[in-house]
Amino acid sequence: MMSIASKPSSTGAIEAIRAQFPALQQEIHGHPLAYLDNAATAQKPASVIETLDDYYRRYNANVHRGLHAMAEEATRAYEDARLKVARFVGAPSPESCVFVRGATEGINLVANAYKTPGNPLSLQPGDRVIVSHMEHHSNLVPWQMVCEATGATLDVVPITDDGELDMEHFRGMLDERVKLIAVVWVSNALGTINPVKEIVEAGHAVGAKVLLDACQAAPHPAHPEHEDAYPELNVADLGCDFLVFSGHKVFGPTGIGVLFGKPELLADMPPYQGGGEMIARVTLEKTTYADPPHRFEAGTPHIAGVIGLGAAIDFMNRLDHAGAARHEADLLAYGTQRLQEIDGLRLIGTAKHKASILSFVIDGVHPYDLGPVLDRHGVAVRTGHHCAEPVMDRFDVPATVRASLCFYNTKAELDQLADALRAAMKFF
Repeated sequence: MMSIASKPSSTGAIEAIRAQFPALQQEIHGHPLAYLDNAATAQKPASVIETLDDYYRRYNANVHRGLHAMAEEATRAYEDARLKVARFVGAPSPESCVFVRGATEGINLVANAYKTPGNPLSLQPGDRVIVSHMEHHSNLVPWQMVCEATGATLDVVPITDDGELDMEHFRGMLDERVKLIAVVWVSNALGTINPVKEIVEAGHAVGAKVLLDACQAAPHPAHPEHEDAYPELNVADLGCDFLVFSGHKVFGPTGIGVLFGKPELLADMPPYQGGGEMIARVTLEKTTYADPPHRFEAGTPHIAGVIGLGAAIDFMNRLDHAGAARHEADLLAYGTQRLQEIDGLRLIGTAKHKASILSFVIDGVHPYDLGPVLDRHGVAVRTGHHCAEPVMDRFDVPATVRASLCFYNTKAELDQLADALRAAMKFF
């Protein structure tokens, strides 16, 4: 097991972890790279890169169809990755995990069932869907489209000035007309950790299904001392009906993601796309569909992406999760302190329970202007609305600068960020 502790003596352990990420070893504009854009995409360890290379060099073949040795090896690796994913999320069976292009497609796949007439999930006029004010566009726009198509109503849970869900308001929204609650576990724009177990329990009490967007939660191990606020990623314990996450945020390839669905729900859902692989039998008169998960995996899948995701999960399983969580908590506290020392800087999102995301604005400076200046100092951050425009509207800002951290980041990189911000202020 790879160990990361939170004490100064852990520097060597952190460097050993960083050494496994080739991209972190470079300089940008003559400065050591401080990669602080993990909420957008995480860097890839050598083990994932080598796994992808091995697939393309040695057993590049289509899956589920060929009877030759390369195809059989590719199929084994592909389905082994599904088993790893199921264990990673605590799913009851591999068949409850569907491979998709990313969390966005996973949410749209579920949304398709809610707007397609004739299945148990389809919505009717008068039905209600609840989302929160802090959703990524990918967990907002599909439900807007569903409600427009079905006549259902979309209701929004407000957020407080600290960037927390107004849970009292949420509980007052619940009644038997609520058919689905779709909510982000960790806000990509604010870092807020939402009380998802409480949300699931409250939703189920009125008969609603609950979908969790776990994109920002999946890469961050739960802190052992704060399990009530941030439980482990385990769908059986969470009780959610659906959960999505993207592979590239858990140190795997881009273009691959996972939708978990309770088996009984997936069994009743219509196909999302038609074509090869998702069929049981095709005649000119009628097609019968395969059982889940293959019913939702039409066409040639992203085979390398799936196998690479399996390698990324292997990497994460080798981590000392408790040590990683403590290290990230230390980074968040230290980064918060360093940023608050800068005159005119205001943090956006100060929830009591936060993941390692620091969003901020500086008086008189547009975030878009800060990004390129920070880049010249080797600091990679994200500037913009982070696909969460309603959040920006709520805090009356056009955009924020977002520094998002993970276990391979260091306090020295946060010092580099603070120093770069001070240098940048000389230009404005």
